[in-house]
Amino acid sequence: MSSPQEDRRRFGRRAFLLAAGKGLLFAGLSARMYQLQVIHGDKYETLAEDNRINVKYFAPRRGVIFDRFGRPLAENKRSYRVLITPEAARDLNAALDRLHAIVPISPEERERILRQAKRNAKFIPIATHDQLDWDAIARVAAHTPELPGVDVVETSRRVYPEAEASAHVVGYVGPVAKEDLTGDPILGLPDLRIGKGGVERSHDLALRGRAAEAKVEVNAIGRVVRELERDPGAVGAVLTSTVDAELQRFAQNRMGEQTGAVVVLNIHNGDVLAMASNPTYDPNLFSHGITDDEWRALSTDPLAPMNNKAVSGQYAPGSTFKMVVALSALEHGIVSSKKAFFCSGVHKVGKGRFHCWRRGGHGWVAMHDAIAQSCDVYFYEIARKIGINRLAETARRFGLGVPTGIDLPAESSGLIPDKPWKKTRFKDPWQIGETLIAGIGQGFVLTTPMQLAVMTARMVNGGRAVTPRMVRGEADPPTPPGLGFPPSHLAAVARGMRGVMTDSLGTAREAQIPSRALRMGGKTGTSQVRRITREERRKGVRKNEDLPRKERDHSLFVGYAPLNAPRYAVSVVIEHGGSGSKNAAPIGRDVLLEAQTRGSAEWHGGAGQSAIEAAIRRERG
Repeated sequence: MSSPQEDRRRFGRRAFLLAAGKGLLFAGLSARMYQLQVIHGDKYETLAEDNRINVKYFAPRRGVIFDRFGRPLAENKRSYRVLITPEAARDLNAALDRLHAIVPISPEERERILRQAKRNAKFIPIATHDQLDWDAIARVAAHTPELPGVDVVETSRRVYPEAEASAHVVGYVGPVAKEDLTGDPILGLPDLRIGKGGVERSHDLALRGRAAEAKVEVNAIGRVVRELERDPGAVGAVLTSTVDAELQRFAQNRMGEQTGAVVVLNIHNGDVLAMASNPTYDPNLFSHGITDDEWRALSTDPLAPMNNKAVSGQYAPGSTFKMVVALSALEHGIVSSKKAFFCSGVHKVGKGRFHCWRRGGHGWVAMHDAIAQSCDVYFYEIARKIGINRLAETARRFGLGVPTGIDLPAESSGLIPDKPWKKTRFKDPWQIGETLIAGIGQGFVLTTPMQLAVMTARMVNGGRAVTPRMVRGEADPPTPPGLGFPPSHLAAVARGMRGVMTDSLGTAREAQIPSRALRMGGKTGTSQVRRITREERRKGVRKNEDLPRKERDHSLFVGYAPLNAPRYAVSVVIEHGGSGSKNAAPIGRDVLLEAQTRGSAEWHGGAGQSAIEAAIRRERG
């Protein structure tokens, strides 16, 4: 048993240790408080402020797109949205039942609404209907007393007045997808629509505008208490397209049920006056809310209506490529425009036989007649002398095999082959026969309709490297640089293109414009998809028309007008259309005649400018 003295000493030690522990704990807490309040006070004050202050973003009005004469191609129309706030509705299922009796709610939409209600705070509104018309909204408004928590708000929807005719020009808008997300917070807004094709996509940032921002104070559960400040943002830019909406509609309709593309350019500044691709689609479907069935029908259609064939379709150019071969031969001193070659209907190289489209041959032909009558043997001969590498270099200067630089998405580059390309692609050396085939625009050679229009424009505008454009800027583009071709060489080729339309043996003589003042020059092309085999010939398949449609030749035409003072260039590609002179050339003629008659290359007059300026004032409030 311990003595009272020992107990006192033990108690004293314990008291001392306890006091020391308390002192150390207090010192630690004091040091931590000093660190939090003094050393890092500003940091944590900022964090606390951030927890209390939120920034809300609001999508701006999207910019309007006009044609060159002031007609709207894409605009915004007033629309209405129905919202339901679960907190105010109290019994959400019952409220949805009452609303469904007035404006139907599909089972899928109801499930989405209930999912959102579980996920979100009860005071956050949920959209039940979007882009309702006035009659539906009036029915909802008339039953407002029976619909607690239901509100109607005004919004806008994108409208495309030209519908199918302008689909591939303007594109369409749609919801933000995962692959569209960047650091821009506006992309997280549930009702934001961004460009998904055409000018809507390529100029999306300008059309989108700048989001409005509101700095708001919120309470512990995220409810907005008050708005502290607001940045009104900026509406989207108003854009003026280079396209003439009426010429665009004419070109689209002129193709009828045929698939392919038509492009019309101003040869001097690159303005795209029309760019039709068929089949097409109605971009308004996406504004209204495209259904799964509608999207499936568009995306699985074998004729690919969503693809802009004018810039993404790639086709062997056929005989429309022969002007490039002629200019390359002149530039490299292979021939003069007067040098003639004899066409017997076949050209032999080693054991190979390369046939002309005219079985009996053309006889003696120089450059003019070779272009006008499209003699294959003449171009076999000069292509062989030029060589594929020099020919490829000339072709690229005319915009073939390289992107044109047009302000549109999904442009294909086409293909102009050369020896290094084949070695890399196939690990095989280039063959002389492949040069001959390339000389008539076949084999590996691929081009887009836009490239063919650019090629034609550069040939007849004095040899300048014009670049196509879809939207007019604040100022006219600078004069394009020259390509370095002598005027005499360009004139020789232009005379051949004139002969295509005016000579008695010209391949498109029957497609000439009757009016002398509006006459055109051009070049036809028939692009072979595949040969008719010997076995098929034994079975009676003699003509291209006897093959299944998807295996028939493509029909091509390029042209310019008027003859004496060129201003317009056109390219036409009709998929599986057969002869270029019979199918594509008449379409090119009609479109060039329409462009000249309408004065499509002119800029908008007073009325058009007034419409554009009025829209700018309206959009900017």
